[in-house]
Amino acid sequence: MNDRSLDAQPAPSKSTKRKWKDLGPRLISAFFMLAVTIFVVWAGGVWFAILVAAAFAWVMREWMKMITRQPLDIFGIVLMVLIAVISLISAVVGIGGGAIAALLGLVIVLLGGARNRAWRAGGFAFFSIVVISLVAIRGDSINGFIACFFLGTTIWMTDTGAFFSGRLFGGAKLSPEISPAKTWSGAIGGLVIGSLAGTLVWIVATPSPWWIGLVVAVAVSLIGQMGDLSESAIKRHFRIKDSGGSIPGHGGLMDRLDSLTFGALLVFFVGAIHASPQMVANGLLLW
Repeated sequence: MNDRSLDAQPAPSKSTKRKWKDLGPRLISAFFMLAVTIFVVWAGGVWFAILVAAAFAWVMREWMKMITRQPLDIFGIVLMVLIAVISLISAVVGIGGGAIAALLGLVIVLLGGARNRAWRAGGFAFFSIVVISLVAIRGDSINGFIACFFLGTTIWMTDTGAFFSGRLFGGAKLSPEISPAKTWSGAIGGLVIGSLAGTLVWIVATPSPWWIGLVVAVAVSLIGQMGDLSESAIKRHFRIKDSGGSIPGHGGLMDRLDSLTFGALLVFFVGAIHASPQMVANGLLLW
């Protein structure tokens, strides 16, 4: 190839450069969060409860700032503390204790100020259920770690697959009125990659039939994307782009956990129905 042919190669367009400019911060943030999360999930017990407590207390903070469009006040701090306490009680006393703490916390929320009461109570109730579900899924057994790893892998690879597929292939918008950036190519790519990754974890780590793992992984991937769209719809309602700016390249913590919250609820439901609320991981993995 001569010099002239080299000179003929078009330079990357500015739009292409903008499309990938956040990739570096995204990868660095994702690697750090992944490493910390895997270590703490493996440790389990109160360490996992502390991680969940810290994460969803911060999510509650972002939720309160989003629905009030004001700096966090004392009442918001109280709700953050309540979410953290629910996680710790669920780990130490059991999910029954966590449920009682959540109900008491909801009473406090409802007795608070009238402004945005429905949004405040809805967010608190939802995040409380998610926190209890995550602690129940992890439990104190190796199956709890496997169940969390299966859930996390499916959700994370769905998000990753959707990100790269959407940016590489583009095409028709999935729901432009809710999230203009999301495409059908991203949704399908995320579903395929997330489902395959979750199924691989299932095959390697469980004795159960592979096709059950595929069905569960597909369901988790789909409902995780529904969680992402749901949060986008709420953000659109409150006219904000990101729930916060705490994670470089990703936005807020709620932006990163929206898919996981819905996936955790599905995993808890499947495991609790198949076994019991006290043996969620076994109920999910052993068929």
